[in-house]
Amino acid sequence: MDKTDLAPLIQAFDRLAAGGFHMGADWQAVHEICQANEGEKPFDWGHALCHRIEGDDWNADYWYRRAGKRRAAGTVAKEWSAMRAELSAQL
Repeated sequence: MDKTDLAPLIQAFDRLAAGGFHMGADWQAVHEICQANEGEKPFDWGHALCHRIEGDDWNADYWYRRAGKRRAAGTVAKEWSAMRAELSAQL
């Protein structure tokens, strides 16, 4: 994975966050980016957060396991903040 591949994921999640993490076009854009990069841990983590936002905890937990992560306590916004910091450090 080219580290620059993370930039579109971060940008898409930022748009989703700005909209309050609501289902819709921004959520779909993030989900598609994650699906296109399935098997790469940062994207699997993003995929987990997508399904957490969707309210599908079973599916979210599957993707957290694939990413080697655990569902964070607290809000989706709090988890995105921590995820963003970690992903940005990889750029």
